[in-house]
Amino acid sequence: MADPLLLLIVVLLLAVAFDFINGFHDTANAIATVVATRVLTPTQAILMAAILNFAGAMTGTAVAKTISKGLIDAHLATQPLIIAALLAAIVWNLITWFYGIPSSSSHALIGGIVGAAIAEASSFSAPKWGTVVEKVLIPLVVSPIIGFAMAWAIMIVLLRMFIRRTPGGVQRTFGKLQLVSSAFMAFSHGGNDAQKTMGVMTLAIASYMFTTQGVPIPADPVIPLWVKLAAAIAMGLGTAAGGWRVIKTMGHKLARLQPIHGFAAETAAATIIEIASRFGFPLSTTHVISSSIMGAGASRGLSAVRWNVAGNIVTAWILTIPACMALAAGFFFLLRVLLRLP
Repeated sequence: MADPLLLLIVVLLLAVAFDFINGFHDTANAIATVVATRVLTPTQAILMAAILNFAGAMTGTAVAKTISKGLIDAHLATQPLIIAALLAAIVWNLITWFYGIPSSSSHALIGGIVGAAIAEASSFSAPKWGTVVEKVLIPLVVSPIIGFAMAWAIMIVLLRMFIRRTPGGVQRTFGKLQLVSSAFMAFSHGGNDAQKTMGVMTLAIASYMFTTQGVPIPADPVIPLWVKLAAAIAMGLGTAAGGWRVIKTMGHKLARLQPIHGFAAETAAATIIEIASRFGFPLSTTHVISSSIMGAGASRGLSAVRWNVAGNIVTAWILTIPACMALAAGFFFLLRVLLRLP
């Protein structure tokens, strides 16, 4: 049996690595549209996103608490379980990044936690299915629909408001406004996504304190400041690394975008994500911005969206949770053998 402190260190390092990979995998969420519309250069956009991802990550803990206490009973959250969940999420993120598919880092992690918990307990009753359905599965279905509809509606309103303006005037106006909307998107992305890593790290620390010192696992865990800083910094650095494969898919392949479309998509997505963060819903920022881009593009007609690309993205959405559940279960069984767990 491995030393508990060593396992904790491994968990924390994997959590930071996941957050870094999440950052560059999901960079496209924050900057794909502003790069595609050429409002900012890639370097400028990445720098802005990295700073605002960090700032957003420091603004709340509601999502972190959902991850740390809402998905499974905290007493089940052993270090091997968390390691298996993180490994599954990291592997899935790297696979989808390699193929340029905008999949959900959030659902990869959640699927990993649920799958590893089932494997550890040898029971499908291990996860808190009520919370999983309420805060994961329902938002999984509803948030992209809202994102599509909201971006489409914003576009219709904007087109009517600016119908008498010249195309060049509209371009210049929304070139400036998109600076605001892309900043809002980067901020909200950091506020939702980095908190998931904070929740995992807090869960691991609580588990370690319980198993080694008998300290009761708190019903309402406090997220330590150093955990918030570590997750926020890792997210910011990962964003600065840039995930160009996914940026290309979302910014160029999904729909042809002008600054007005980018503004509509980012405003819709960021608003939805920010509201969800305050209520502790671990949304997929990838799902929301992807569907918002489709909604903004569809305002010019359904043919404006490349539905074959959209179909590949939706397939990844459907597969992410079950695939990561299976990966995490496999990693847990492997760890059980390597660590000689009972």
